[in-house]
Amino acid sequence: MIRTILWKVASAVAVLWGAATVSFLTLHLVPGDPANVLLGGAAATSSGLREQIIAEYGFDDPVPVQYLRYLGKLLTGDLGQSYQQQLPVSTVIGEQLGATVELTVAATVVSVLLATVTATLTAGRRRPGVRGLTSGLELFALSMPAFWLGTLLLAVFSFRLGLFPVAGDAGPRALVLPTLTLALPIAGILAQTMRDGMDTALAQPFAVTARARGLGELAVRARHALRHALLPAITLSGWFVGNLFSGTVLVESVFARPGLGRVTLDAINGKDIPVVAGVVLVSALVFVVISALSDVLYRVVDPRLRSA
Repeated sequence: MIRTILWKVASAVAVLWGAATVSFLTLHLVPGDPANVLLGGAAATSSGLREQIIAEYGFDDPVPVQYLRYLGKLLTGDLGQSYQQQLPVSTVIGEQLGATVELTVAATVVSVLLATVTATLTAGRRRPGVRGLTSGLELFALSMPAFWLGTLLLAVFSFRLGLFPVAGDAGPRALVLPTLTLALPIAGILAQTMRDGMDTALAQPFAVTARARGLGELAVRARHALRHALLPAITLSGWFVGNLFSGTVLVESVFARPGLGRVTLDAINGKDIPVVAGVVLVSALVFVVISALSDVLYRVVDPRLRSA
């Protein structure tokens, strides 16, 4: 157990160090002089000010020195300074983090619920009608690009029916369409994975025994088969949650919502690389945390793993 924990901690440190290194390299590979970005429109007329900024930020130091200084700041929790907003990157990210977390959690809950209900109701069915229709809808959902699905939902439920607001984050109704845009494709692939696992479980002797004891078909699926289908679903869910957190750029832009997606898009357009690097690091940290939570869930779902 101790060896496993140490291995997990070492893996998490390696992931974060890799993300920090990629972020630092991005600072130097992206075309453009960061001093000019800081100067903005005054770049052509303020040569003295430009030299002052270069000295203040250490842009003229050797790259290894800048790299070590960057890692040292990260160890103290300093993500740097935003070029555009002239605020600490941690402040810029912290102000938008809540909206992205809210959207990510809502999309995760909806996708898991949809997948669980769909897989439980259609697994083991021999009639091709309902199962085939469900599988077709799942394939349709997961094959649609997020921006197209979001635009379609807006056209139908906002512009035509007027059920939900077109943009913004005012109230729970404004969260519905962005949540569905993110959740439907994930629910599609999760349901297919869970259904395959339940099909296999329903053919096992323990399912036959449960039926012989008089347990109803739906109860056999919910109490016995679903547990066996959860392990691969947890693995997929962990990966999806990490991608949801970093992949809300398009959805937040389509629905004009605040959040890390819009901050990242504005930072990329303005070459505000410290903010982009900060978002990359936060996303890597989310992946690490989700991976750790997935390991805990494995042991909750399958008691045999607790002694491994």
